[in-house]
Amino acid sequence: MGYGPDPKACLALLREYDLLAVAGNHDHAAIGRMDPGQFNNPAAAAARWTATQLSLEEIAFLDNLPLIATCVPFTLVHGSLRAPVWEYLLDRESALATLNLLETQFCLVGHSHLPFICRENRGSPDFVQFTEAEVIQLGTERWIINPGGVGQPRDRDPRPSFAIYDDREATIERHRVDYEITATQQKMTKAGLPQALIDRLDHGV
Repeated sequence: MGYGPDPKACLALLREYDLLAVAGNHDHAAIGRMDPGQFNNPAAAAARWTATQLSLEEIAFLDNLPLIATCVPFTLVHGSLRAPVWEYLLDRESALATLNLLETQFCLVGHSHLPFICRENRGSPDFVQFTEAEVIQLGTERWIINPGGVGQPRDRDPRPSFAIYDDREATIERHRVDYEITATQQKMTKAGLPQALIDRLDHGV
């Protein structure tokens, strides 16, 4: 929720699956659990527009999403385990704080829209490049994993980024896909969403 022109369609598609999901800051802003005024102006405008698109049933669904969810060996959280909605987990200090709270082997995060993997290394978290299409063996160590952004990548590549975990081999692999960015931008323009959000899709920032 919060940036793109198709919140209802995206939510409907996700809900076709046996979905395990957690709430993020834009989900909360779209349903009134967070003041959009805490965002920058374009993000706040998008959050307010998104709020006008959702039905009461869709709002209830988002309102019932947990902040933290567990499906062994994964713990899912939008930001971090010490600040589930807001913290950008991007450095060793924030990674260590989450590892100290982590009770499963892996922690999946989002929020920054930046793909990375971080390995626990004797109390000193080690950020490792999450290279596209590389099969990464996770083994028995603990990891924090960010698969990147689908709707709004921010690592200077406009293609959506996602990851697939192989539970039989204990490996993870990150992928990119192409889509018609122009079509999405046209929908955003028609909806009156901020130009800054439309333009950034060209550049992945």
